[in-house]
Amino acid sequence: MPGKIIDGRKISAEIREELKAKTDKLKATGITPGLAGILVGEDPGSASYVRLKEKGALDVGISAQSVRFPEDVSEEELLKTIDRLNEDPKVHGIFIQLPLPKGLDEAKALNAILPEKDVDGFHPINVGKAWMGQPVFLPATPIGIYEILLRSGYEDLKGKEVVIVNVDDLVGKPLASILVQAKPKAGANVTLCHPATPNLTSYTRRADILVVSVNKPKFITADMVKPGVIAIDFGSNWIEDPTSKTGRRTVGDIDFDRVKAKAEAITPVPGGVGPMTVTMLLANTVKAAQMHAEE
Repeated sequence: MPGKIIDGRKISAEIREELKAKTDKLKATGITPGLAGILVGEDPGSASYVRLKEKGALDVGISAQSVRFPEDVSEEELLKTIDRLNEDPKVHGIFIQLPLPKGLDEAKALNAILPEKDVDGFHPINVGKAWMGQPVFLPATPIGIYEILLRSGYEDLKGKEVVIVNVDDLVGKPLASILVQAKPKAGANVTLCHPATPNLTSYTRRADILVVSVNKPKFITADMVKPGVIAIDFGSNWIEDPTSKTGRRTVGDIDFDRVKAKAEAITPVPGGVGPMTVTMLLANTVKAAQMHAEE
């Protein structure tokens, strides 16, 4: 029997309804959650993503603002803006849209954001706390994947074999930091794999839960997974499709139809993990406002 398709759009919508209720409660106490974004340069993809974040924020009752700089902005001016937003009591969450243009030190800019306003979860203090299992902001994609698992009925993660084909700071490492904790709804055995790992199949075939983010279409084929796998796909690739109006379409990293035939559950692309990323950034912003209200 083919695996069930996990609807990320539906789960995202459910979470946003919950966020609306939380923002209404905060507003009743005189606090409006505030999110500020910084965009440097004119990259169309980055600009589009910032607009999605702004729209999502407004939809759930978060006050949104963005600061836009030309590509040649000085590092000094960028850092001054971050300092200003750090000091603004109406701003509870700050994000910098990456990547930054050449000549700007991403690490320096990210480290300048106060940890308690770092809703992207990139500050070294937050990264360290995440590995220690302490309450902290986590990057949107891994916490989105975690929510997908929990809300799809996969809460019993203790002892499960999780293989993550991705080792970066945005997906692989922070997701591992969530799943390995000796806590309820965690406690998995996690293996992080580089995409170029020799004999990668020997790792992926033992996965109860397989997470992939390499941006290579059909990178994971049916022979690379075991029956009953839960397959989470965060790939994004354009392929030619003469049946589409644009002549192309977006697919993930998993050979969807063939793996679905063996899987217990699988996320589609689009419509799986993607819709969760902005939503979980918004969730972190509301959480930051709640923390501010408790001070």
